[in-house]
Amino acid sequence: MSNKEFTVTPDLYASRGNRFANFIIDKIVFYALILGLSFLAGMIVYSFFTDTTTFDKFLYELENIGDLMDRLITSIIFAVFYMISEILLKGKTIGKYITKTVVVMEDGSKPKASDIILRSLFRLIPFEALSFLGAEARGWHDTLSKTYVVDISRLEAKKKTHSELDQIGVSLNI
Repeated sequence: MSNKEFTVTPDLYASRGNRFANFIIDKIVFYALILGLSFLAGMIVYSFFTDTTTFDKFLYELENIGDLMDRLITSIIFAVFYMISEILLKGKTIGKYITKTVVVMEDGSKPKASDIILRSLFRLIPFEALSFLGAEARGWHDTLSKTYVVDISRLEAKKKTHSELDQIGVSLNI
């Protein structure tokens, strides 16, 4: 009998194409969500302002915060978006639902909220997207948080096979 613990292996990793699709889909969802929430917030705030010059000044300041500050704020909000998505959707985002992939730990288990938070914070590392240029389709936010994005069907099949191999030689008490 094996009793060897299950471990995620490179054959389970989501492909580069799936990882890229996840990124693009999640970016589209993110910007659609931001656009919708901004419009809604603007309508609500604007309806409460009797003096529109104050609101117009606020919008002017917001529009002129500078490219660097804009990128920093957007990156932080995007990391929070990933954090919330992967915590609420149990290791998935909309992109991962579409590509049938999921975030797991090395033993194939679901990550804890603290793992997801750490993973999301590592996304803020400058040039983190370039970390996907390596041999495996894993970025720094994966390796540093010790998480893996895997193909769900291959993960389930391998876990099932692993479990069945562990059952060989086990007597059944009937």
